Amino acid sequence: MADFLSDLKDILFLDIETASLTEQLDALPSRVQEEWTKKSGQLSNENNRSAEELYFEKAGIYAEFGKVVCVGIGYFLYDPEQDQLQFRTKAIACDEEHETLLELRAILEKKHWTLCAHNGKEFDFPYLCRRMLINRLPLPEVLQMAGKKPWEIRHLDTLELWKFGDYKHYTRLELLAAIFDIPSSKDNIDGSEVNSVFYKEKNLEAIATYCLKDVEVTARIYLAYQGLPGDMNIQVIRSGA
Repeated sequence: MADFLSDLKDILFLDIETASLTEQLDALPSRVQEEWTKKSGQLSNENNRSAEELYFEKAGIYAEFGKVVCVGIGYFLYDPEQDQLQFRTKAIACDEEHETLLELRAILEKKHWTLCAHNGKEFDFPYLCRRMLINRLPLPEVLQMAGKKPWEIRHLDTLELWKFGDYKHYTRLELLAAIFDIPSSKDNIDGSEVNSVFYKEKNLEAIATYCLKDVEVTARIYLAYQGLPGDMNIQVIRSGA
């Protein structure tokens, strides 16, 4: 077990929070507005909401129409002498998305990380790749997937690990936290409220706090997969990476 705890230092746990690219649909370039109008016609719309209403509600989940407003990261350090596991976290939330992604890119290039996120392979990792390219930033090595064999891609996904090959199964992070007796991250806002908190309340700090809680929950779930207790004593430190 000590070897496992020591090896944790190479895993970077990650979560992103996203918002629509602009607050109003008509602030987008006309060509992009046209594409959203086409896109919104394909979305579930039981209440006959307008393309503008759907834009504010759902555009943030699509990298072509959204942006990254916060990236939460965290990694473990283990002190064998004290038998103490420490989890260091950092929220990257600059005023401009380009600066947020630039800072993240620098961290990802610091060492030979393995990335871990919940539903990361379907959402966080591809979203980051797309937004970095849109922002004209070269992808860091750990996000370069083209031409690589599956075992060469250093990505872990706590959702995929929980599926055990059952590809029809989706399990929310909050449900896994509940069954493993891990404290919830949803005590102030949840993902569906990020756009409103970002644009209406202009409270990026609240988004960053929520994002870091998701990072910690993801990390604790990963430990639970190794048979460690969900309430394991971990010293959590919000700091630089």
